[in-house]
Amino acid sequence: MLQIDRWKRILIIGICLLGLAYAMPNLFYKRVEAHNDAVATIEKTGVTTPELEAARDGWPGWLPNGLVNLGLDLRGGAHLLGEVKVEQVYKSRMDSLWPELRSALAAERATVGAIRRVPAEDGVLKIEIGNPEQLARAVEIVRGFSEPVTTLSGAGQTSLAISAAGNTITIQLSDAEKAVTDDRTIQQSLEIIRRRVDEVGTREPTIMRQGEDRVLIQVPGIGSAAELKALIGTTAKLTFNPVVGTGGDPDARVGIGQVVLPSADQDGIYYTIEETPVVTGEELTDALPSTDQNGLPAVDFRFNPTGARKFGAYTSANVGQPFAIVLDDQVISAPVIRQAITTGSGQISGSMDYEEANRLAVLLRAGALPAELNFLEERTVGPELGQDSVDAGRIASAVGFAAVIVLMVLSYGMFGVFAAVALGVNMVLVFAILSIIGATLTLPGIAGIVLTIGMAVDANVLVFERIREELRTARGPARAIELGYERAMSAIVDANITTLIIAAILFVLGSGPVKGFAVTLSIGIVTSVFTALFVTRLITVFWFERARPRHIEV
Repeated sequence: MLQIDRWKRILIIGICLLGLAYAMPNLFYKRVEAHNDAVATIEKTGVTTPELEAARDGWPGWLPNGLVNLGLDLRGGAHLLGEVKVEQVYKSRMDSLWPELRSALAAERATVGAIRRVPAEDGVLKIEIGNPEQLARAVEIVRGFSEPVTTLSGAGQTSLAISAAGNTITIQLSDAEKAVTDDRTIQQSLEIIRRRVDEVGTREPTIMRQGEDRVLIQVPGIGSAAELKALIGTTAKLTFNPVVGTGGDPDARVGIGQVVLPSADQDGIYYTIEETPVVTGEELTDALPSTDQNGLPAVDFRFNPTGARKFGAYTSANVGQPFAIVLDDQVISAPVIRQAITTGSGQISGSMDYEEANRLAVLLRAGALPAELNFLEERTVGPELGQDSVDAGRIASAVGFAAVIVLMVLSYGMFGVFAAVALGVNMVLVFAILSIIGATLTLPGIAGIVLTIGMAVDANVLVFERIREELRTARGPARAIELGYERAMSAIVDANITTLIIAAILFVLGSGPVKGFAVTLSIGIVTSVFTALFVTRLITVFWFERARPRHIEV
């Protein structure tokens, strides 16, 4: 007897209606997108304007508002491939090690003699001692700063490579430590880039590692590659350093541990500062754009308790002395300390407009990049190119959809119409699931959907051919339809499981575009099996119960 239990009918119809509800926002893409942006802005800032309220009210809040995110190739945006200069971190590690080593060796001055740092290439620290006969003792002290490398490939090695000759000790990171540092630097860079991109509210960026030291950044919806570079290409390394002197010579002779840096807004002015900072930007907890006492753009910042304590102690001991606020090797301000600053907050002002102040606040909140980014490739994808891709994908889907429907109707008559309806439901469910999970649709993803259209009718073809075979045994139309679905099920499930396994492998091993193809293909497989085995069967049952035919043509 050809029948489906009532609860199954309700469940199938309910899933289809839910799919329609969740897919529907994509038909009103711009309106729903403006609604979502307005709601997010109001929740984030707590400020409402007539424009925001109009955008928020443009889509009912009780309806689903999930959208299929459009990727870079469909929406337009910016593409950057950056190389992280990991060697800068080696130099930073050696520079930060020197003050500690100097203190430890100075405590043994009676044994090792006078100590001084001598010039060496970046990433290498060379120290001369006054008593070469005690070189072994000095090396022993230095070795105390070397730690075991806790990785599988670096097991048994230490973090510092130390060599000694004459009265000179040469120190640099060991190969195992360099490998660990490189990996950590790339991961840190990825996280900071992601924070900076998220801060400006862009949607679904692709930020991923490529190779040993490269980072791929694709941000849909952003105006240009230059705009993206201005956001993420700045190191934003902020430090607060003691000022030794001021002058106009960029090549002035300075002592060990001191550097000459230019003023950011005063041409020809150079500051000699202590290279070791009092406080760094890593100890900032917040930074907000504001105005200074003259009403000019500025940035307010606040330190964490550790930074506030160090800043307070330094300013208390150096009232009347200038200190430098250094951003990316430029002195943006060098105020004189009038009184101890123990509140842990301060202000950066200078020659900047409001947009630059806002960008600086974003950069400081997100943190400094551990090393500079060298951009190897940059490309701006215009929105018109993305629209062309959308139109081409839409045409391809429509042509494929129409061709499949014509073929099915010509081949199977009324049952072909049932398959066409199920195909439409299948597309609705695909977009509903993509909207629910917040997936990003790219051109390869559209290819996966078009492929799904072709595969979706395969299951129907198997069912209809089985029904034809059963009709030849003259068991009656109801029994033939029932046996057709039962006997085709195992073949349908087996064929789609193997394809699903391949899609899973593509997702795990593939990169961005391949993953997008795998996601849409996987969703399409699941929905096509559901629509072929349950939706078309339910439609057939409804038709059969109403028509009660004695003979059917498939």
